[in-house]
Amino acid sequence: MAFASFMASTAGRAVRIIAGLALVALGIFLIGSTVGWIIAVVGLLPIAAGVFDFCLFAPLFGAPFMGKQVRSR
Repeated sequence: MAFASFMASTAGRAVRIIAGLALVALGIFLIGSTVGWIIAVVGLLPIAAGVFDFCLFAPLFGAPFMGKQVRSR
C-alpha cells in the first residue's frame, strides 16, 4: 500500500510525468526509428496517469485505481 500511497501523492504524480517525458524524449530524439516512436507513444501512458491521477499498478497491490480513492483511505 505504501507504493500506491506514494504514487497517489503529488511527488508520485510528478515522477510519473517526468518518467513519461523522459521516455518520449528518449524515443524521439535518441532512438528516432520506429522503435523510438513506439517508446515515445508508450511514454504517453505515464504522462496521462500523472495528469489524470490514476495508477495502473495500484490494483496489483490491492489499492484503488484512482489516486483520489487512495488518498481518502
